[in-house]
Amino acid sequence: MSLRPALFPIVVLALAATACSTAMRMRGAAARAEAVMYNSSGAAVGTAQLWQDANGTVNVEISSLTLPAGTHGIHFHDVGKCEGPAFTTASGHYNPMGMEHGLQNPKGPHAGDNPNIVIPAGGVGNVSFSTDRVSLTPGTRTLLDADGTALVVHASADDQVTNPSGNSGARIACGVVRALP
Repeated sequence: MSLRPALFPIVVLALAATACSTAMRMRGAAARAEAVMYNSSGAAVGTAQLWQDANGTVNVEISSLTLPAGTHGIHFHDVGKCEGPAFTTASGHYNPMGMEHGLQNPKGPHAGDNPNIVIPAGGVGNVSFSTDRVSLTPGTRTLLDADGTALVVHASADDQVTNPSGNSGARIACGVVRALP
């Protein structure tokens, strides 16, 4: 895809505004982290910015995430290791409290379960969600434990009830969550 020269400054300004707004929100964070997302071929497809606010909520923003168009499950996985192409080294969903899978499961959710994300027809989308089931600070629910965690995007939508992964299909992108100063 090529941009017409007249549109290029608009796209650059839009991306800069997004980065500035994320930086402003992260400024007062109790803790910050990021995860560079890679596809199964090893190409970087986006960077997730994570920050924990004063109320303990972890916010996640991924700008310009480049993936196949459609609805995808996205989860925090138990191990901070993203070896492609299948990303099985990330292990299962992050689940320190021993719950069942799914935001709509009466016996769930896993701490690592999140709402589905949607990538538009052009294949590049901006994603944001928040969760109070994980933490970026020390404790039982921290994403920054000894073996780390990974943020994983799946090929299909998560049905939000079926164990162990909501029938969300293959792992198509993965990023290791790393603390920022």
